[in-house]
Amino acid sequence: MNRKILIVEDESDLAAIIADYVIAAGFAAEVIADGKAALASIRRAMPDLIVLDLMLPGLDGLALCRAVREFSDVPILMLTARIEEVDRLLGLEAGADDYVCKPFSPRELVARIKTILRRAGGAAASGPLMQVDESARAIRVGSQWLDLTPSEYNVLAVMAKRPGTAFSRAQLLDIARSDNLEVNDRAIDTHIKNLRRKLATVLPDVEVIHSIYGLGYRVDL
Repeated sequence: MNRKILIVEDESDLAAIIADYVIAAGFAAEVIADGKAALASIRRAMPDLIVLDLMLPGLDGLALCRAVREFSDVPILMLTARIEEVDRLLGLEAGADDYVCKPFSPRELVARIKTILRRAGGAAASGPLMQVDESARAIRVGSQWLDLTPSEYNVLAVMAKRPGTAFSRAQLLDIARSDNLEVNDRAIDTHIKNLRRKLATVLPDVEVIHSIYGLGYRVDL
């Protein structure tokens, strides 16, 4: 039986496009345009993943996300039309697993859905791809230890503990400075570039660190 993706989106054209791509990827899709109706549907039959718009009639996305989290850990991918809302989303810790800013590529959205479902369904069985040793301040990928600077360790360790979570450049800057190291704003992009290069030596075919337009970066494991 195909995994079911619930699409909670009141823009009918966009919801139809998402549903078409989700179905083409081999999933089953259901579209609901109202937050309250979506909550009732989720209580009746739990989907495998929820694509949830932030701005909804009846019950907005944040309120719906919090309500679902009271009784389920179902993966939730939040959609927002305003980039400035992302920091608010992150700060509120509403419980979503990932965030996508409109406009977005439907193919990227499907790729995010697959990543979230793979992480939710396969991480426990296969064991973590990346392991953080806080006492040694070291990070291992598979069987190999990464050669990291203190700032690189600070950034990657925090992101690795929260895969799928988007971090703004300002947040990463604070993380990089956590050891009172001298780090400027432009250095964050340099640290990310170096981390990608070092990760590519042990995972040549996997993109671990993803850029998020207008915000910053996230790690997918």
